[in-house]
Amino acid sequence: MARRPLPRILSSGTASITRGREIARTAADSATDVLHPLITVIRGLRLLAVAGRQNWVATPKERRGPKLFLVAACLLAAALVPFGPILALVTVMGAAAWKGRERTPVRTGPDESESARLRSLYEALVPYFSAADDPEPLFAHGGDWTKTFDGYAFDRDGRLTRLRISYPAYFTDGEAAARSRIEQLLHTKSGRGREYRFDWDEEANRLDVTVLDALPTTIAAQRFVTAPGETVLGFTDPDAVSRTVPVRDGDATADASPVLWRTGGRSTEPHLLAVGQPGGGTTTLVRSIALQALQGGDVIVIDGSGTGEYAAFTGRDGVLAVESGPGGALATLEWAAHETERRLITANRARQSGHPVPDDIRRPLWILLDRPGVLGHLAAADGRPDPQELLRVPLRHGRAAQVTVVVAEQFDAVDTLTETVLSHTRARAVLGPASREQVAALLGAEPRTTPPAEVPPGRGYVRLGTGPVLRLQVPATPDPYDDDATSDAHRQAVLDLLPGRHTPAEAEAEAAWTADEEGPITERTPVAVEAAPRQGDVMPVEAMTDGAGASGPLAKAQPAGAES
Repeated sequence: MARRPLPRILSSGTASITRGREIARTAADSATDVLHPLITVIRGLRLLAVAGRQNWVATPKERRGPKLFLVAACLLAAALVPFGPILALVTVMGAAAWKGRERTPVRTGPDESESARLRSLYEALVPYFSAADDPEPLFAHGGDWTKTFDGYAFDRDGRLTRLRISYPAYFTDGEAAARSRIEQLLHTKSGRGREYRFDWDEEANRLDVTVLDALPTTIAAQRFVTAPGETVLGFTDPDAVSRTVPVRDGDATADASPVLWRTGGRSTEPHLLAVGQPGGGTTTLVRSIALQALQGGDVIVIDGSGTGEYAAFTGRDGVLAVESGPGGALATLEWAAHETERRLITANRARQSGHPVPDDIRRPLWILLDRPGVLGHLAAADGRPDPQELLRVPLRHGRAAQVTVVVAEQFDAVDTLTETVLSHTRARAVLGPASREQVAALLGAEPRTTPPAEVPPGRGYVRLGTGPVLRLQVPATPDPYDDDATSDAHRQAVLDLLPGRHTPAEAEAEAAWTADEEGPITERTPVAVEAAPRQGDVMPVEAMTDGAGASGPLAKAQPAGAES
């Protein structure tokens, strides 16, 4: 049987029909745009009418009469006032337009992709938060995830930023291994490349997971607003400390949350140990502490690496010595031990006689020792004692004598630190890339956060005594004489904080180094002045203390035996 051909209107008029549909759709869209204000007003009038009816129904019967009388009085007043009806009509139309405007719908729950992510995370936690003999398990395959996830939040990319988990009471949340497994799973499933903080509430059987923002790395060294005896080690999360300080961040001023280390006679953690990887920022931390210590104290710097990282401190007011060799380091530390004893004896005699402690005894003395393992190796090769052995007196009695010791070392040389150093440095910092095991071994507790994906210099963790483990970002404090270290702004910030030179010739050399305005700092050339000492030409301590004509900063304080 032959097929009958289609009607001509269906076979040849397809293009005309499609064109007609497009014209009709365009006309409808144009009419909608033109009539949009009218549609909005009508929608608003309908909503106002519905709201008025609901209000009338909710009004008790004994109050309907007074309310009706009040409405009638308002209408009568509007009718008698000149231009009253017009003003009333404009008011009603404005209220209807505001009521009928298009609003963004409020989300009352997660969308499909977010629900799928939460459901996947719930299924991944089932093996850890379930037991075979639990009659009503919170976590079960195919269970309801809304019963266990009390609160959650997502970012614009659909990744979790906050999550609260309710887990069963029989979970061993008191064991570090069990908590570590859950934290590792949540870190993996929620997305790598971000830092997460885990807050365990063992009493309520809840776990709060929060995504942390990166700590600022643009804050440079500057004069911080602190009390006497307080040192800013760096900055941490705003909710981790209860104090803020104003800081300059580039050209702007903001409030930052500092990690304050308190030293002095009433300090519970009078000495600091900083450990990190090469390039992690331990030298930056020591340099930052030195700049703050010079505001009201004296500083002794011992650079075990011998790379000249502290050359800018040579000859400065308040800097008693900058040593990099084993001989000078041993002599300097021996003088520091005698100075500690002298301070103790002088303070004891002053208190026994009823006199105040002299000002030179109350002036803080800072001993900054960077890379002592290298100095110990060189000293052993020369048949000399380990310089760390001379730190026993300052470490044990430094708090009463206003002597503070800061030791910085790398991870590969931690085993070279003596027991005296490890037992008396209760304030500790770990900088640079480090695993949770390394952080726990140095600080005595694991951090509550995951390690960052990228670790900038000066980034790590700090713990003061038995306090919590805090994230830390050290202020940018580069070597001002290293042109390739960082930006000119950070380098100039360090130069502005350094005190003046001891001699006019050294001050002239420093001015010639920084006052050249013809080119950037990286193109400046220091003026050669014979009287200006360099890192490798520091006068040995033996020459400064031996002989009747001893001069220099270290000759101002004599050993304890010389006093009598």
